[in-house]
Amino acid sequence: MGIDFKHEITLRVRYGETDQMGYCYYGRYAEYFEVGRVETMRKLGISYKKLEEEGIMLPVSELTIKYLSPVFYDNELTICTTITKISGARITFEYTINHEGKITTTGHTTLVFVNSQTMKPIAVPEKIIHLLQPYSFEK
Repeated sequence: MGIDFKHEITLRVRYGETDQMGYCYYGRYAEYFEVGRVETMRKLGISYKKLEEEGIMLPVSELTIKYLSPVFYDNELTICTTITKISGARITFEYTINHEGKITTTGHTTLVFVNSQTMKPIAVPEKIIHLLQPYSFEK
């Protein structure tokens, strides 16, 4: 099912997140995506902590990042996260990171719902499908 649920947050690049050249270290972008993803789920009414307490884990099965231009220490970034698809046991998120109105980075992640005891995939929980229903469309 196609989904179009968006949420934006802002954060600043901290000094410890930069490399010797002063660029934001490339590995930090996956963390920024995670911040966007967790806050998007929270905005929707879904808590990762609550899911884990219910025996559901969400490991990342796919990550892509495209770097368009660098960001630096103290740059304020806007992370726009969109839930774009749920299917079977998977949920897909797309990201854009902007600085001063310019897209600097894009990417996506796919996560798999798994039972925390067996680590086997499970169907997307009905409560999540219900929360996303108003934002769904057929592809």
